[in-house]
Amino acid sequence: MPDIEAAIVEEKFLAATGPGGQNVNKVATAVQLRVDVFKLGLAPWAYQRLKELAGSKLTASGELLITARRFRTQEANRADARERLAQLIAEAHVRQAKRLKTRPSRAAKAKRVDEKKGRSIVKAGRGKVRID
Repeated sequence: MPDIEAAIVEEKFLAATGPGGQNVNKVATAVQLRVDVFKLGLAPWAYQRLKELAGSKLTASGELLITARRFRTQEANRADARERLAQLIAEAHVRQAKRLKTRPSRAAKAKRVDEKKGRSIVKAGRGKVRID
């Protein structure tokens, strides 16, 4: 898990929904993390990958929003949010293998054309029957 500085992460506690009985109405147990992605100092390719992975969690201003409300306690939700943030950043640093362009072989092209001709013959036979 990459160590993320406290200066970059902004925590906010919200009233959560879900399990917790009356406790959920009284205590702000949900955690919302805001991280300025530009302050993370990611490489351009890692930033691009993070944008793809984060999706709607990334705001137009470049802030990553992670909300954790799975658990009943503030501490557990805080740990969950930080773990998810670290996992997202670690996943963004995994480079994807470059795709190598390939071409179909001459035999594959010929097979495709033959199959198309066969289908053409089948479909041509489905026309209206004319009595001359």
